[in-house]
Amino acid sequence: MDADTARLATSPTALALLDALPPYAASESLSRAEHLRAQGVAPELVSIVLTQARLRAAAEPKFGDFARGMLFTQEGLEQATRLTVAALHAQRYRDAGIARIADLTCGIGADAMAAATLGIGVIAFELDEATAHIADFNLRHWDHARVVHADAMATLAAGDVDVDAIFADPARRDARGRRHHIADYSPPLDDVFALRSRWPEVGLKVGPALPHEAVPAGVEAQWVSVDGDVVELGLWSGRLARRAGHSALVIARGRAYVFDADPVPGDVGTLGDYLYEPDGAVIRAGLVGPLADELGARLISPSIAYLTADADLASPFVRGFRVLANLPLKTKVIAGALRERGIGVVDIKKRGVDITPEALRPQLKLRGEESATVILTRIGDQRRALLAQPLAASAQAPRSN
Repeated sequence: MDADTARLATSPTALALLDALPPYAASESLSRAEHLRAQGVAPELVSIVLTQARLRAAAEPKFGDFARGMLFTQEGLEQATRLTVAALHAQRYRDAGIARIADLTCGIGADAMAAATLGIGVIAFELDEATAHIADFNLRHWDHARVVHADAMATLAAGDVDVDAIFADPARRDARGRRHHIADYSPPLDDVFALRSRWPEVGLKVGPALPHEAVPAGVEAQWVSVDGDVVELGLWSGRLARRAGHSALVIARGRAYVFDADPVPGDVGTLGDYLYEPDGAVIRAGLVGPLADELGARLISPSIAYLTADADLASPFVRGFRVLANLPLKTKVIAGALRERGIGVVDIKKRGVDITPEALRPQLKLRGEESATVILTRIGDQRRALLAQPLAASAQAPRSN
């Protein structure tokens, strides 16, 4: 989106047309476009309005009902913080007594909106002019939030910003494979954290694949998952840090749970009646060993992120399975065990072995009405296939995050 398109998207005419549209349906886009053009709406405006209708619909999983009153760019929506997570970011600033923040890379304004909702003043910087227009529209309800189309780092260096703390969600310029490096971000992470010499309270949202060795000393590194999807790593300094070290924030079914500990290896033991898969945020944070200790569980192998126990454990930090059979990882053996149990529907999971579920599935020649999970992994130094049944989702009382 260019700046002219953004200005047109935020015009009263475009907004009136957009708000008058029925709920978005991809199958009806062509007919709606024809209807608008037949009413004399300019083709460029038709394209803008229908694009925003599509983006609003796509934004609902992240923003809920708020999406209906927002505007978006495609890239901005993809990179925007989920509203539930942005609210938790904002709570850190509020709990730390922060009155005014600089959002260095506001994008479409998700984090700035969450902070402003809690009464925190926000100077929201955005280098891209079109995105700045969109953010300005999204922040229109809050007089204490202001969008500035400028280079945040240059403006801060000039000393013209009166704020108490910093937040940044730097753009990933390049990802080498699936691991992000400090040099992949704009502005660079080192430059943002150097701001701690003037503002001790700095919050950074980065990709969850950032290597542990790239995390600065003395900060809280919190990996965040939402309904099983690991979405970010938050780096928090000064009063924004609840503790120095690693933590995992798990948001499940609208509730937030925090697990924090010092990363240590867990004890390895024999396979029990139950297998547990730690949440991805726990795995990314390197806290599988401490979680095993807290739950009274054990690892099945030193380098495999599966836990086992002899009882059904209730925890929001793991997904549980009851083990039905422990088999050699041989296709004929697995297929025979499934056939004997009438299992024709399987979810295949793998960890620590080089077999792909896509390659194995057709070889199993599945038949039957029963369902199960096939877990391909290593127990000790042996390659095994576990037939298992998922346990009902369970959770415990949330810990304050």
